[in-house]
Amino acid sequence: MKSFYEIEDRPPLGTSFVLALQHMLAAFGAIIAVPLVVGGVLGLPESTMVSIVSAALLVSGIITIVQCLGLGPVGIRMPCVMGTSFTFVAVAIAIGQEHGLSGILGSALGGSLVMIIGSQFMVQVRKLFPPIVSGTVILMIGISLVPVGTDWFAGALPGSAEYGALPHLMIGLLVAVVVITLNRRGSGLFKTGAIVIGMATGYLLSVLMGDVDFAPISEAAFVRIPSLLPVELTFPITGVISMGIVYLVTIMESTGDFLALSEVSHCKLTGKRLSRGILCDGVGSALAAVFGTTPFSSFSQNVGIVAITGVASRFVVAMTGGLLMIAGLFPKLAALIVTVPQPVLGGASIIMFGMIIAAGIKMLSRVDLNERNSVIVAVSITAGLAVTTRPDILSNLPSFFQVSLSSGITTGALVAVLLNQLFIQDAPEPEEMDEPEQIEPVKNQPSFNTELVS
Repeated sequence: MKSFYEIEDRPPLGTSFVLALQHMLAAFGAIIAVPLVVGGVLGLPESTMVSIVSAALLVSGIITIVQCLGLGPVGIRMPCVMGTSFTFVAVAIAIGQEHGLSGILGSALGGSLVMIIGSQFMVQVRKLFPPIVSGTVILMIGISLVPVGTDWFAGALPGSAEYGALPHLMIGLLVAVVVITLNRRGSGLFKTGAIVIGMATGYLLSVLMGDVDFAPISEAAFVRIPSLLPVELTFPITGVISMGIVYLVTIMESTGDFLALSEVSHCKLTGKRLSRGILCDGVGSALAAVFGTTPFSSFSQNVGIVAITGVASRFVVAMTGGLLMIAGLFPKLAALIVTVPQPVLGGASIIMFGMIIAAGIKMLSRVDLNERNSVIVAVSITAGLAVTTRPDILSNLPSFFQVSLSSGITTGALVAVLLNQLFIQDAPEPEEMDEPEQIEPVKNQPSFNTELVS
């Protein structure tokens, strides 16, 4: 069995299913969390909440398939999982408290034009991301995800009495040990499927310890088909503008995700390919509004799976899209995945997120870290960590800046781009960013899954 599947490779069907399941398990919780948080704060009826979650899963699956396989000018054609974005939570709640769900969906639909139109300028934007900037952004993505993985590993919200309880840490550690051991010592499917095997081991232990609640499975319906336009859309001007601002932020975050994905999958990211990916983000968010759920973006955590497993096949992740669609149509399957305890997710996540950090370090290691470049990396990472660890630092700024700079990834990326342009006269000759459209995976590069543990 191959140790690294490239973008255009097609693993055997059984192998592809296991590999696709890994991506689904990593993304599932985040996909359903956003509509649950927004709906919970707004006090939406249970039937509406179920509808929003089902629509989120169905549209996630559709847009993941389009992003991986492409549909005309739409889709980056790389192994990218799509899902609801936490970046939109605060603005969605603010709009919903005044205009209800119809205002959220209408604003999301109108604001998506910002991303759709902005995608046409990504050839120019790509030139702002030479390796010194790209490596810094990728590193910031991994660092910003570490608190999320840590909270999952601890099994509860920070401050809770159950946070970091010994049983939670034991389960998370078991999953991490199984994943690392299989990645380093396993072969064939045991190596590439290390994450799903590790999570299955942790889930079984959780069942034996009585930590799994099966009630959601018995309570879920067998079939549910999301409907188009479940509520009448309204388009409040302030809501559309607010959503448009967040879409601008999402363009920056998705660009960082695509850069990280190109690094771990050994595939060159041109401006034209980036444009297709951002366009898919915008079209996906518009489709989500039509189906009655919150806006979409690319998922960072799945980049770590590609790095660990060495499976960069876009056809595998397209199968993940199919699984998400099935989960959206058959709620009992979705409920089964919901029962996976947080420490099980955390044990795998801390490795996945760490691999994204390693990808950023690897890219920066190919850059001459002279005085100029060291300043760019240092200041950008510090700025990104500042708003991540101390978000209150933005509390006295105008709302535009609070929204725009609330993400450490966006802040770090903006600072890196600005500093790189400010000191452009001190930079070496820039690399040629755009190449002919027939982009082939880079051959003969070492697989990340052979470098997990030195």
